[in-house]
Amino acid sequence: MLEAFIAGMLLLLTFNKAECYALLASPARQSGVFACSLILALLWQIKAGILPYLNIHILGVTAITLVMGWRLASLSALLTVGLLAYFTPLSTSEFAPFLLFTALFPIYLSYGLFVLCYNFLPRHFFVYIFVCAFLCAGLVGAAKIMINTGYFWWSGVYPWQTLYDNYLFYSVLMWFPEAMLNGMAITLLITYRPEWVKTFYDREYLDK
Repeated sequence: MLEAFIAGMLLLLTFNKAECYALLASPARQSGVFACSLILALLWQIKAGILPYLNIHILGVTAITLVMGWRLASLSALLTVGLLAYFTPLSTSEFAPFLLFTALFPIYLSYGLFVLCYNFLPRHFFVYIFVCAFLCAGLVGAAKIMINTGYFWWSGVYPWQTLYDNYLFYSVLMWFPEAMLNGMAITLLITYRPEWVKTFYDREYLDK
């Protein structure tokens, strides 16, 4: 299965020996990974949709990625999908595509956008909130729906017109709630617990 192969290769890319040792040596970090997994599981269960597989829900992965980095965010997302597979009707055949398109691609895209912002935009507190968290989260939420639309059309699950009428247009509607939730979460964290946000560097963002 192509989706399972791609998901497996992406998960292999996340493996880092030093990161694994640091995770095993830090109970607080382990608690953070599990807590983020539970939060994502709850978010992904609050969904709506007209047709099977065409579900709309808040992703929340941009905030998770900014908090933990792309490696631990991928691990947390893998645990989330495992929880959903155990406690919900998520089938074995749906596991890899769901992991790939709902978790891994959005996480990689979120981190890629953060890296672009970090390197090409001023490192300022408000840039981090409004661009790295708010705007990037909205773009990732819309991109996820677009990627899913292309996948379902390519795999022949639904014809293009059905996808366009019942799914694709939600990318326009969902970007704002996605951006708002992630932006608010990051704002609260860097205000009260900035040490929890791995990608937020006090000296660079607060001293400007």
